[in-house]
Amino acid sequence: MTQTRFLALVMALALLLAIPTSVFAQKQPPHQFIGAVTLDGATAADGAAVTAWVDGEQVASTTVEGGRYSIEVNSSDGKTVTFKVSGANASQSASYEMGGATELDLIAETGSGAAAGSGEAGETGATGARGPAGPAGPAGPTGPSGSAGSAGPAGSAGAAGSDGSAGAAGPAGADGADGGGGAIGIVALIVAIVALVAAGGAFMSGRRG
Repeated sequence: MTQTRFLALVMALALLLAIPTSVFAQKQPPHQFIGAVTLDGATAADGAAVTAWVDGEQVASTTVEGGRYSIEVNSSDGKTVTFKVSGANASQSASYEMGGATELDLIAETGSGAAAGSGEAGETGATGARGPAGPAGPAGPTGPSGSAGSAGPAGSAGAAGSDGSAGAAGPAGADGADGGGGAIGIVALIVAIVALVAAGGAFMSGRRG
């Protein structure tokens, strides 16, 4: 019976000692930091990572929203808190104060490296040079032939040409026969006609008689 009471007393004392320690650890208020964030001379983009570091160890993290950050840090009073923006060291730092609230604008440059001997992880290296272009891809398939275009409208009639120059005169005709012979033929033709008429008249008179 005595041993049972002794064990119960020891357990009660252990619980009494553990409860204050647990309550103290749970209720310890953090130090809150807020402010604007600038990276490489411009407002940091939304989603950029902001981390808090104490003695070379990351103790808290958050992201940029609307060009600002808000982060809660738990540490020991008097400890120096440093910050990084997208892995680049910010030039600002602050002393931790339990339950404190500090407005601290952070300014960082991507070219800044980790402090020597701090034990922090190194920064991401710069992007390497662009590699040579790859070989050309295979030629694409030939496209369908286009349809023949329709014939254009007929052109307008051209203007009439100017009159040609007069042709050269033809050669002179041969001289005609003697004019006297022609006149005699005409007279003979008249005499023959008269004789024919007279003969006809005589013939007609004989038939009447």
